[in-house]
Amino acid sequence: MAAHSRHPVSAPPVAPVRETTGHLLLRGWCVFVIAASMAGTSWLMAFGVVAAAAVVVVTGVVSTILWVTLRPRVQWRHLPWFALAYVAWAVASLLWTEWLGATELTLLLLLSTTLQAMFVGAVFTWREIERALASALKWMLALSILFEVWVTFVWRGDILPGFVRPPAGFDEHPITLWSRDNLLNGGRLQGIFGNANPLAYIALLAIIVFVIRIAGGAPRKFLLTLWTALAAFLFWRAASATALLCAVAVVVVLITILLMRTARRPGERTRFYVAYVLVAGLGGAVLWLGRDTIFGLLGRSADLTGRERIWQAVGERIAERPFLGWGYSTPWVPSEPAFDGWIIDHGVSVMQAHNMWLDVALQLGFVGVVLISLALLAFIWRSWFFAVDRPRWDLVADRPYTTLTLLPSLVATILLVQGIAESAPLLNWGWFLIVLLAFKIKQAPLVGRGPSEQRLAMEQGDRLADPVR
Repeated sequence: MAAHSRHPVSAPPVAPVRETTGHLLLRGWCVFVIAASMAGTSWLMAFGVVAAAAVVVVTGVVSTILWVTLRPRVQWRHLPWFALAYVAWAVASLLWTEWLGATELTLLLLLSTTLQAMFVGAVFTWREIERALASALKWMLALSILFEVWVTFVWRGDILPGFVRPPAGFDEHPITLWSRDNLLNGGRLQGIFGNANPLAYIALLAIIVFVIRIAGGAPRKFLLTLWTALAAFLFWRAASATALLCAVAVVVVLITILLMRTARRPGERTRFYVAYVLVAGLGGAVLWLGRDTIFGLLGRSADLTGRERIWQAVGERIAERPFLGWGYSTPWVPSEPAFDGWIIDHGVSVMQAHNMWLDVALQLGFVGVVLISLALLAFIWRSWFFAVDRPRWDLVADRPYTTLTLLPSLVATILLVQGIAESAPLLNWGWFLIVLLAFKIKQAPLVGRGPSEQRLAMEQGDRLADPVR
């Protein structure tokens, strides 16, 4: 008996394209690499220095092997050259460093982070990067809230690094604790990071990535909304004044980009630029003149919890070697005699200058400051036009914008504001995202276009449509 179908013979139903097992494994590895960079001090808190160093070495070696094996298409002339020049200058500081052991150790972290950021950018498309960032951030949020729940209901009390219970009569500053068991008492949460500030920055980054995915039409919006709510809860409970300032800056930059996108003629953007400069200048003046009141409302001192004292000490040492600096060490290695006991905060040796620019000047001198400035300027410049310009590669000038293109500019905003009070943009996920996004913008300045962007579509036998979602 004949079977009839309404489908034409020329267009039989086709099963949806599925990713190969190899690509799924590659995605899993890249998510782990991104999460490992975001975890930062979590490795030290949980497993100690040796295990943390092993993670850096092993992940770097595996990513190098995968890069050589997969041989992704890379336009070698379009690398983030200023960022790489900064790395090269840091390596060159081996010739004059005053703390050779610390330089060698921290250069290992810098080189591994730089290599892995470019590796992820080389093997992933823009949408895969967005998806991998979201997955890594979910791991960070989930582990942080589960850790705090475990500390409260299972451990029942404060916890020191290495899963050690504080001894009776413990009188050291709470800054030394991994978790202060604050989940139910309203205190600041620290998550797996052992510090509330990194948790706040990760939560803010998660809110940005999740909202961009929701606005871009990603699947399972309800679950993404729940993850966004968790990120907002952790951001609130981390109670970081500097992270809150980052959030305000992100909102201002986002509004400015959206206004820029409404321009129909080149001249229309001028008034937006003028308004943006005026608002930024006025906001900066208000923040500086009213810092006592503002930080008082946020529960912080006007000197950002003693940072002015740290900046003064660092500035005095910079003046002794202003051109070349003292040698690379990001972060400051506390076992190094030059750092051990140099600047004490709450009984603990400080591990950073709490200002990105002062830290670079201390370590790599005026030359290092110029190189990092050029690297960030190039990144911000390309990120800005990546966000405000319509995707165009032919005569069609009215293609719709892609929400994903907002990501680099908003990430750059977080890192720039954070860099005023922290040195975190110079290491771990801060430096990882600077290199990753700068690399990817130069390799693929249009979402969905270019050799690296079309790789996945070619492997699946699919043809990319216009790069919009």
